[in-house]
Amino acid sequence: QVHLVESGGGLVQAGGSLRLSCVASGSISSINVMGWYRQAPGKQRDMVALITKGGTANYADSVKGRFTISRDNAKNTVYLQMNSLKPEDTAVYYCNAQRQTILTRQDYWGQGTQVTVSS
Repeated sequence: QVHLVESGGGLVQAGGSLRLSCVASGSISSINVMGWYRQAPGKQRDMVALITKGGTANYADSVKGRFTISRDNAKNTVYLQMNSLKPEDTAVYYCNAQRQTILTRQDYWGQGTQVTVSS
């Protein structure tokens, strides 16, 4: 089992910045990918940014150039630096960890942290 704990959400004005953190614990040695998804009210949960253990990052088009994902493997922590925030970034942000094999993928989720951007 993998346990994920997020922190860093909050209320910020448009144009501001926030940094989210997610600490992983448990059976994490086989976790390949970590990252962030978000879900706004009435909408599906969408990928925001993912990063492999080797450091390769992938971003949603809507956050490219504004958000940066990073990972500290020694601390089992993934970060999401969010700059130039917009009201449409308002959502619950979920930390995600993936255990992938050639045939399977298993996802683990944090409890979520609210990010609210006021206009």
